[in-house]
Amino acid sequence: MRIDDFPEDIRPRLIPEPAGRMVYRCLGCRKEYGIGELLYTCPECRRVLLLYDADFDRVKMTPGETWRRIFDYRKMLNTPALKGIFRYHEFIGPVIPLSAIICLGEGHTPMVKANAPLTEKVGIRFFFKNEGQNPSASFKDRGMACALSYIHYLVQSGQISEVLAVCASTGDTSAAAALYSAFLQPEIKSAVLLPHRKVTPQQLSQPLGSGARVFEIPGVFDDCMKVVEALADRYNVALLNSKNAWRILGQESYSYEIAQDFEYDLKNVVVVVPVGNAGNITAVMSGFIKFFEAGLITVLPKIIGVQSVHADPVVRYYTQKDSAQRNFKPVIVQPSVAQAAMIGNPVSMPRVIELETAYRRLARKQRVFFLSVTEQDIIDWQLIANRHGHIACTHGGEALAGLVAAKESGIVADYEKAVIASTAHALKFSGFQEMYFQNSFPPEFEIQPDRRLINAPALIRPGDVHKYPAPGKPLHGGDINRFVNGVSREIAGLLKLKGKK
Repeated sequence: MRIDDFPEDIRPRLIPEPAGRMVYRCLGCRKEYGIGELLYTCPECRRVLLLYDADFDRVKMTPGETWRRIFDYRKMLNTPALKGIFRYHEFIGPVIPLSAIICLGEGHTPMVKANAPLTEKVGIRFFFKNEGQNPSASFKDRGMACALSYIHYLVQSGQISEVLAVCASTGDTSAAAALYSAFLQPEIKSAVLLPHRKVTPQQLSQPLGSGARVFEIPGVFDDCMKVVEALADRYNVALLNSKNAWRILGQESYSYEIAQDFEYDLKNVVVVVPVGNAGNITAVMSGFIKFFEAGLITVLPKIIGVQSVHADPVVRYYTQKDSAQRNFKPVIVQPSVAQAAMIGNPVSMPRVIELETAYRRLARKQRVFFLSVTEQDIIDWQLIANRHGHIACTHGGEALAGLVAAKESGIVADYEKAVIASTAHALKFSGFQEMYFQNSFPPEFEIQPDRRLINAPALIRPGDVHKYPAPGKPLHGGDINRFVNGVSREIAGLLKLKGKK
């Protein structure tokens, strides 16, 4: 629609102008820093940072109902910069001009309602939010669109030049970073560090295809992260891991979309997310807090963070009963089908603690919960979900297993409805499905396939057919008729089909 087609009172608000005053705030010493340079940790105490709009009160001056109308009408605009996550410009990166915004089609992923049999099996109404339908096939595109839009703005304004963007990754971050950096070449180039043989072939192919320099490092993700942090400390590079607070801002769009999809009524809504480096659950909490404070929503939804028992440092922290005596300890991770969440020392853990406290204070009760699930449950529930029409990755299976566990433990009630994050496309982790079907998991995964979930192709070669077609060697006449009749007859028998009368 054109601007002239909208109500007069909304027209001036549909195309946002740069506004606000963004600052980095340290979660340790609480000092604040300007955003003229890229910061990842506090220069004073080295703790992680969060980005805040120091002029957020101006956002609160607009009634929540007006904001709802702005965002609902903005959905109908054809302005490219506002097609993606920056539909919520005032809440994500208000200082970034629209001319600097990069949109490759990220965000606004579909929420697919579970069918009746799966709903009955799980025991609660739920939706998969299919983040695999983002451009690089994972939720990481949300944060990368924001981080690289801001870097693009710094380049446009002459504040930086010749940027080398770097990240450590278990797969999805590298794919997103390489894709968005490639779009901005030659001003921005990218390099990614991956744990050797800890990334699926499908994920490895993505940064290679986007032209990034790819380096494989012995160890696990945590080791790659240490190297990237050293590079960011010592050299002039742009760090694109979730240590970059701009990434968190972009991922807040996930919360905004859920609110808008439910027409801003989040009563009895539960949001379930897998937890790895803890950036996503940080963003989910922060996004809902902002919408709550600005009056767009009147209820803070329940949030459940899920980890595998093979990598569960966040769960272990919150299972310590006395909150005043809690002490975070990194863990040594074990192999997991939820490969992107194999992180023993999450960078965003201080952000989780900060925002969970704020969330509980605003809700006036506990609304964020953490629990762990087994590797067996993760992949079984992934396969079960996909057999009911979904395209869930292993992390989607992790989240669904978490919802089932939360319901069994009483955290979630029958009358509630849940939104589950399937963080990437199932094809990125198809190798684990293959290992399941072939019963070839190494013992350390602790997975025994359920025969009812195993599927495999069947080669059809009827005994009474002696000639078969081959590439470049088609059959003709009676030979092709015997082949077609023999194969179709055997398939019909296997499927127990009844002939037409």
